[in-house]
Amino acid sequence: MRKFLTALIVIPLGIVFIVFAVANRHVITVSFDPFNTVDPSLGVTLPLFVVIIAAVIIGVIAGGVATWFGQGRWRRASRRFEADATRTQRQLDELRSRQAAPPPAQRLPALLQPDRTYGATERDRPRLTL
Repeated sequence: MRKFLTALIVIPLGIVFIVFAVANRHVITVSFDPFNTVDPSLGVTLPLFVVIIAAVIIGVIAGGVATWFGQGRWRRASRRFEADATRTQRQLDELRSRQAAPPPAQRLPALLQPDRTYGATERDRPRLTL
């Protein structure tokens, strides 16, 4: 399915590029000399479609680099959250392994002293709170 979708996008895009190149075969001179426009010392003679496609490629690369730098804080936060999640998962695994092991036998303290029982007389005593 993925190959089909890729072909569905790439084939028409390639056809558009070929038609664009055939329609813009005119040779132009790109001048990098702002002072002498008649006979530039820094100039390149190329077909128009090469200049336009090169400008588009350079624009896409520049936009990608700017986006990459702009999203740096989100990538940093993602790495920090991933490290926190990994550390928390390790702690959880450790706690689960401790809980799975049987605890050592402990003797609970006696709630009532053997000679003293809780009876109705103590329950009805005034100013006694539970």
